Amino acid sequence: MHDFLNNITTKPDGKTLEFKRDSASPTLLMKTVVAFANTAGGQLIIGVGDNRELVGLKAPLDEEERLRSLISDSIAPHLFSNIELVTINDTTLLVVDVFVSALRPHWLKAEGHEQGVYVRIGNSNHQANRALIAELGRSAEGISFDEMPMAELSKDDLDLVAVQKFFASEWRLDEQALVTVKLLTSYQRRLVPTKGAILLFGKERALHFPDCWVQCGRFTGTDKALLFDQRDIYDHLPQAVESIMQFFCKHSRYEGDIPLTILREAAINALMHADYSQRGAPIRIAFFDDRIEIENPGTLQAGMTLESMQQGLSRIRNHVIARVFRELKLTERWGCGIHFIFSEAEARGLPKPQIMEIGIRIRLIIFFVETVTVFSCEAQENTKAKAKAQDRITDIVEAQEYTVDEAQEKICDRAQDKSQQEDRKKAQVRGEVDIHILAACSIEPLSSAEIAHALGHKQLSGNIRKALPRLRDSGLLAYTIPDSHNSRMQKYRLTEEGIALYLTYTSQENSDKVQVEVQVKEDVEAQATVNDEAQGRLLFEAQDDFSELAQVHLQILSTCATSPLSSAEIANALGHKQLSGNLRKAIPELRLSGLLHYTIPDKPNSRLQRYRLTEKGRTLLNTREDAIIT
Repeated sequence: MHDFLNNITTKPDGKTLEFKRDSASPTLLMKTVVAFANTAGGQLIIGVGDNRELVGLKAPLDEEERLRSLISDSIAPHLFSNIELVTINDTTLLVVDVFVSALRPHWLKAEGHEQGVYVRIGNSNHQANRALIAELGRSAEGISFDEMPMAELSKDDLDLVAVQKFFASEWRLDEQALVTVKLLTSYQRRLVPTKGAILLFGKERALHFPDCWVQCGRFTGTDKALLFDQRDIYDHLPQAVESIMQFFCKHSRYEGDIPLTILREAAINALMHADYSQRGAPIRIAFFDDRIEIENPGTLQAGMTLESMQQGLSRIRNHVIARVFRELKLTERWGCGIHFIFSEAEARGLPKPQIMEIGIRIRLIIFFVETVTVFSCEAQENTKAKAKAQDRITDIVEAQEYTVDEAQEKICDRAQDKSQQEDRKKAQVRGEVDIHILAACSIEPLSSAEIAHALGHKQLSGNIRKALPRLRDSGLLAYTIPDSHNSRMQKYRLTEEGIALYLTYTSQENSDKVQVEVQVKEDVEAQATVNDEAQGRLLFEAQDDFSELAQVHLQILSTCATSPLSSAEIANALGHKQLSGNLRKAIPELRLSGLLHYTIPDKPNSRLQRYRLTEKGRTLLNTREDAIIT
């Protein structure tokens, strides 16, 4: 014990360790004991100063008896712990060993069952909310949240077509098969879906679990100041894995940045181990120039620490989701995903990943070997496109069985024809505005308003209005929805000819190329800044802060800030018996401006449809409220 204490006193406070100088604050001591018992166990050592000097106790036997009485009288249910007096160099310390309790959750009697439950997160104690208290109880009884029945629903609330599609011919779709994988369970002599079934394949999952979705974002730089691209994923959870991987691939230059096996395992781990009983935020995936952060709701399972996770210890939080993922062969490393990520990163020479607790959330950070900027990804894609085009020409030449001389002559003729065509099209490109439009659209398809924003304009200027039809008629730009020219979702994409011409311009001289890249970067950064706030701000720009319509907009955003609401519920919250004219006009405007989102995006007219506040909406609401207060 002496050697152990000599070693442990050099360690900082952590999830399973805390030092106290004395027992002058009994409430704080009891909170630590309760948190240890509810989380991963731990040791409380009394008689150690802030600088780890051994100060000891004046009356050790009295302190021991007092502490035993405090634990017995202050904590419910009754908690068993081991208390020892240890003497080192004539200095006596009090060591309290607290073990993970099978009777959790424990709480302080003085604060009650709802307010007195604490958990250990990092090196501090946190008060548990209702969802976490319930999770502590379920874990002690060996019940997972996703195994619980949803008594008010039936098999018809499952997307059985999607279930059959995912499982294909692995097994025949019948009630017995659904019971086997716990998508259905018996409740009062009838079969009802489990929470896991609705999470995985629910027709209206957003209604029952509004926070069960994935928010992906690609940021410019190493912080969240500039959002370059984003995607909200509401797919069935098995399909969400592929959608997340598509987002990863879209913004990676090549697999050397981070191996896809690591990214896939991280995505599956987040979906499989998220605590879906927690409300307030979805799974978040943030892609920066130097790292990827994957964050999911939930604390560590009882008895687990960050260190033990890295060493391979794992406990399944969601048994139904894990079983289905296993059956679909989405995971072959059931129980050691985090350990695999760390081991694979080391084997590939990547920086060591980090895993941490951020409040009631777990964040996994995977670092790049070198910085990956948005524009390096774009350059890599251009290189791939050039190589692909060259391979296609080679295939055509080989298929037509030209001789070497004929092939060379043919290629020269084609190059000359292409050059003449580019010269003709180049003549139709007028000035820097056209080049900037091509540059903006070379990254992703943009609407006319987004092009204007990318070029630094609040609205379409005369030059842009003239340039867009000219570039489209020249075959350099094309509609993304060619059959519906006036669609509000219409965007402009760069054609192959447009890409070739843009690359010709950017490769004329090295200095010109650098200048264009700098301009494109400035335009994209301006666009990213505007994309966060522009649509919402434009909605308010033409309004006085205290005009009737502006007030209605702010009231709607404030109402939806707490929880998703239907249009009727919004009207009721604002004191109306039914939707007024201003509300009928304002709600669609806020949605189209990206400030509100549907909770069921695939069914706009569903009777269960709700409106939830987006991150842009929340940012704008806070900005406007601060401005009004000021």
